[in-house]
Amino acid sequence: MSHGPATEWTTDHSEGYKKRIGFYFFLAYAIVYAGFIVINTIWPGVMETHVAFGLNLAVSYGFGLIILAIVAGLLYNSLCGKKERELNTEEFE
Repeated sequence: MSHGPATEWTTDHSEGYKKRIGFYFFLAYAIVYAGFIVINTIWPGVMETHVAFGLNLAVSYGFGLIILAIVAGLLYNSLCGKKERELNTEEFE
């Protein structure tokens, strides 16, 4: 017994914008993460350097990557939500 979807889905006019901004966010995060990998591969001793609050660079960089991912996700959601409201409500007006 199929009940079907709970909501009606229409065309998402902001799809191109969301793909583009998602790609740029991914690219930026990948570059920062690649820096982490390069430092660990080429200059592993640098990761022992104490940088803040008694934490070494490896731990600080790791926490920074996690925080960056969270902030990027929140920013992506905010930007895409704004664009969805802007473009997708026009068809109902």
